[in-house]
Amino acid sequence: MAYDAVKMADWQISEAAEKNMPSPDQWREKLGLEKDEILPMGRLAKLDFLKIINRLQNRPDGKYIEVTAITPTPLGEGKSTTSVGLMEGLGKRGKNVGGALRQPSGGPTMNVKGTAAGGGNALIIPMTEFSLGLTGDINDIMNAHNLAMVALTARMQHERNYNDEQLARLTKMRRLDIDPTRVEMGWIIDFCAQSLRNIVIGLGGRTDGYTMQSKFGIAVGSECMAILAIIKDLADLKKRLNEITVAFDKAGKPVTTGDLEVGNAMTAFMRNTINPTLLSTAEYQPCMIHAGPFANIAVGQSSIIADRIGLKMFDYHVTESGFAADIGFEKFWNVKCRNSGLKPHVSVLTTTIRALKMHGGGPKVVAGIALPEAYTKENLELVEKGCANMVHHINTIRKAGINPVVCINCFHTDTDAEVAIVRKAAEAAGARCAKSTHWADGGDGALELADAVIDACNEGNDFKFLYPLEMKLRDRVALIAKEVYGADGVTWTPEAEAKAKMLEGDPKYADFATMMVKTHLSLTHDPVLKGVPKGWVLPIRDVLIYSGAKFLCPCAGAISLMPGTSSNPAFRRIDVDTATGKVSGLF
Repeated sequence: MAYDAVKMADWQISEAAEKNMPSPDQWREKLGLEKDEILPMGRLAKLDFLKIINRLQNRPDGKYIEVTAITPTPLGEGKSTTSVGLMEGLGKRGKNVGGALRQPSGGPTMNVKGTAAGGGNALIIPMTEFSLGLTGDINDIMNAHNLAMVALTARMQHERNYNDEQLARLTKMRRLDIDPTRVEMGWIIDFCAQSLRNIVIGLGGRTDGYTMQSKFGIAVGSECMAILAIIKDLADLKKRLNEITVAFDKAGKPVTTGDLEVGNAMTAFMRNTINPTLLSTAEYQPCMIHAGPFANIAVGQSSIIADRIGLKMFDYHVTESGFAADIGFEKFWNVKCRNSGLKPHVSVLTTTIRALKMHGGGPKVVAGIALPEAYTKENLELVEKGCANMVHHINTIRKAGINPVVCINCFHTDTDAEVAIVRKAAEAAGARCAKSTHWADGGDGALELADAVIDACNEGNDFKFLYPLEMKLRDRVALIAKEVYGADGVTWTPEAEAKAKMLEGDPKYADFATMMVKTHLSLTHDPVLKGVPKGWVLPIRDVLIYSGAKFLCPCAGAISLMPGTSSNPAFRRIDVDTATGKVSGLF
């Protein structure tokens, strides 16, 4: 049944739906799992990846469905809501369907965006557990990452305090001779903490650490999180966690977690993270939650592991890419699918009438102030102009050879004439288009979307990557900038270009993925520019090296790896009923 999403808050819908949520034992029976393949954790459960994939290895894969969106605006596109609504719609059509979504970060949950559980009747439950740490994966990642920094800073202190003979006699360690001005890693915390972006550590005496400049990033931007999203198994995790570049020595050679002899202990912290956590839609379709990397500073995907077992367990498996098609989808296309070897059947492009109006030149939206009438009344001109952003993303998806389906995520203020404009523009660009009211109506409101996705899945496609691995880093960046973002070209700071040339000249980096770091709020590097800007050039200021994940990360513009908390954060509205222990205000 669908709940009244207008009158009920999301947490209330979640609470009502949770009354009939399957228990771990019921999920085991419903999904046909063996007893030792589901690992109960209270009312939640993890799935034993290795046991499931080994048992089902000869079963044919189901249909692989990716969900992305137009360029985000403050008005929201509802990508997670659409992913959940699509699962519910396919469920209403009697399909064996499930999915995999990312675990939300505590940063956005306690800041502006709120939780990523979807909304209305297209919701992931139980919402409180989903939003507040789940089964501990992010905590394990923080421990593993920060342990590497403990190993690094302690080693620097001891190398300063002891000569070579003392190092060998007391610790049996060789001198790594780390350059304090070339430390690549920082610390991580799962909040938006701008005051920790640039810090000084090691103040005090010789026993209080090594005094130097340091930094914090947000936990989901950690290379450890990126690694979790792309690994194949526990052995792959252990190998990659030993290959992370922590710093460089004074001769310019990388110092890795393996050199610090910390990678194995990091693996011990993360050993349980390889198993996805099983949650549910509000209409009781299974949905795995696994990995949570941001898309503007990382890969922006739930895990390859979850997709692999989802495609074995379900006839239709839905996954989501972070942010818009220029960011999340591009990484799904050229990084995730290249690593997994999996071929998607369809990509769903989420859009809303309100967001298209903003891309068409609509007035600025200010948090806490009522929406301007342009967004609540019919305005065909703004919608028509804004469709250019949608068409740009349709064209990007089609360059991958994938069948696009545009989902119009409808609000009650949308008019038939506005929907007709979007449908006409989408179909003229070569995409199917479906109107969906899953927020209000759950699976019943997503039947047109489900049918369009089923039709697209039944068509063959010509999936292909944008570039071959043999292409040099700077050429890849130029191609992504032109073909995906619409830039006229790329400029490099002297430092970034020198680094790129060094990386291009070293064969060990030849097969590293290109992981762009760019704002999600615009096709350009400038978050203010909406629509489809013309006549601009993409500036690259640095290239980050993630040698465990095997990513080279060109950084465009002034994007930070540590977001900031706003003046009106979500944590002000979150509360706990002390009589029942129930949490409210999460969304």
